[in-house]
Amino acid sequence: MGYVVRYKPLSRSWFKAYALILAGAFIIAAGYVLFITPHRIVPGGIYGISIVLHHTFGTPVGLTAMFFNVPLTLLGIRVLGPRFGAKTFTGFILTSGFMDGLNWLTQGKPVVEDDILLSALYGGAVIGLGVGMLFKAKATCGGTDVMAMMLGKWTGKPLGRLMMMVDGLIVVLGAVVFEDWAIPLYSLLAIFMMGQIIDLVMQGLRYDKLILLISDRQSEITNYIIKDLQRGGTLIKAAGMYAGVERQMIYVVLNRREVALLQEFTARTDPGAFLTVLDADEILGEGFMPLQAKFEQ
Repeated sequence: MGYVVRYKPLSRSWFKAYALILAGAFIIAAGYVLFITPHRIVPGGIYGISIVLHHTFGTPVGLTAMFFNVPLTLLGIRVLGPRFGAKTFTGFILTSGFMDGLNWLTQGKPVVEDDILLSALYGGAVIGLGVGMLFKAKATCGGTDVMAMMLGKWTGKPLGRLMMMVDGLIVVLGAVVFEDWAIPLYSLLAIFMMGQIIDLVMQGLRYDKLILLISDRQSEITNYIIKDLQRGGTLIKAAGMYAGVERQMIYVVLNRREVALLQEFTARTDPGAFLTVLDADEILGEGFMPLQAKFEQ
């Protein structure tokens, strides 16, 4: 049962998790109802299939999504084990309910009526915010991720590739049914925006960079990092592939301003140094966010 994250009922963590689920489900529903569904954008997933059925047969998007999600999640529990728990059921039931409720209140009218591109971007951003909040609560709103997990167990293929394949097929399905080949492009834009906002919610704004630096003047550069930049780092024993010469590589995380200062100092100190700058999506540990604090948010 280790897959399910449990909180003591009525504890502070329990209230926080379910408050995130409630808010996230409402925001997801608003993103679909106000921006995505009216323009027949199909951003993959169970909700994408439900949008296709809604515009084809007039079925309610939320109820249709729940019709798919309940048996799919139960099957997922049977095949994959208890990975989902009560919070995921709560997440997709609330999302479905909010979706149909908002659709009834708005009569299916989008916020931006004449600009499908803007609707795709806004919709993706709003849905990404809601999904990120559910992920923070260790829940989901259901969908093709469960299907992809089961396919991954049966086929042994990478989960990310399977999710892209499943969502891609749903996007193409929308284009075929609606006979509009502009839909896949708008759908992909919504999916891209959704992913960016989910990452932003999960990881926050990050300006940190990971530096890997090899230099013949390593001691001087190390002193500069410690004394002038007031940063710590790590020395990693390395050897060149061609000459086999052993050196120590500097491993350090800096912000953008400090990167510029280090590059300028290194250029003056050792113009022949080899320096690599990488984006650091998430830094946990001493000097940054403590590892335990990440799971207390």
